[in-house]
Amino acid sequence: MIQSSYILEIDQLAVSYGSIKAVKGISLNIKPGEIVALIGTNGSGKTSTLQSISGLHSKIEGKIRFEGQDLTSLAPHQIVAKRISHVPEGRGMLSDLTVLENLQLGAYLRKDKKQIKEDLVGMFDLFPRLAERQKQLAGTMSGGEQQMLAIARALMARPKLLLLDEPSMGLAPIIVKEIFQAIKQANADGVSILLVEQNAKMALSTADRGYVMETGEIVVEDTAENLRNNDIVKAVYLGIH
Repeated sequence: MIQSSYILEIDQLAVSYGSIKAVKGISLNIKPGEIVALIGTNGSGKTSTLQSISGLHSKIEGKIRFEGQDLTSLAPHQIVAKRISHVPEGRGMLSDLTVLENLQLGAYLRKDKKQIKEDLVGMFDLFPRLAERQKQLAGTMSGGEQQMLAIARALMARPKLLLLDEPSMGLAPIIVKEIFQAIKQANADGVSILLVEQNAKMALSTADRGYVMETGEIVVEDTAENLRNNDIVKAVYLGIH
């Protein structure tokens, strides 16, 4: 078998909800160590794409391969065990658990207790606010703090691939900056990232490459720098005319 140069390969993925086709046969890939942005308007199929990678859609067409292995027949918990973490839109906090309990839950598949303790310290270094709020219930925190917790919890699984769905949504600019600094740090630590983000300017200033989705199809694919300078992308997504 020829070893693939990609950590994630999506080949002709199609996702349907009844008679509605949300994703119409898209193909994309991510190399190890890359940040890849997936941008597009609401309803373009970005979230469905991430959910398909995580095994949350059982009826899909096409192939999704991670490190050369086919994911399409695996259950969500089996995909997490392959070291793919997903931070969904809306964050998915367990509101009645504390910050510390949420973080510990992120490492539930791991057995290396000493390393888990070290990683907790690492998360508190990455997001100092979480260190101050370890015993606070997650549901009582601000939206920005919950987003930090969602990302830190995903990183506690020691993922090779991190899927992020709209990490900046509804957050103040200063918090967005902090979130994206943490995303860059996670990537510098060796995590490959697929980033779905409506803030196209921030996404393309962070990513190595990007794909633009419209009505379930990929319409443009290029380096992040080229996409920032693409006239259509500038007009439609960056607000530059």
